[in-house]
Amino acid sequence: MSSSRRPLRASAAVELVSLAVLLVNMTTVDIQAVAAMTGPVHGCAWLFSIFAALRDPHGSRRTTVVAAIPGVGGMLALRRLNRAGPAAPSRDGDTVVRVRLSGRRSGAR
Repeated sequence: MSSSRRPLRASAAVELVSLAVLLVNMTTVDIQAVAAMTGPVHGCAWLFSIFAALRDPHGSRRTTVVAAIPGVGGMLALRRLNRAGPAAPSRDGDTVVRVRLSGRRSGAR
């Protein structure tokens, strides 16, 4: 399945999983190395989710604001975008759009 929302889908999943790792680490063993490694990954995924939601052709300001919610914003924005409409065709040529041209000649009315 190829779509223009694949980066948002991936970053939303990384954002959610990294938040879960951070919370489990904080509530159990609280290893600083895990937090130091997972924290920046979570932050980058969060920022990437915001920009991916911002660039989506069906996105709105509200979708971008929803994407800015830490931890779950990427998933919520993806849900809003899936309700808004289908993803734009990917650049790898999987989806072909055909345009039907009218049969009129340039001078005909």
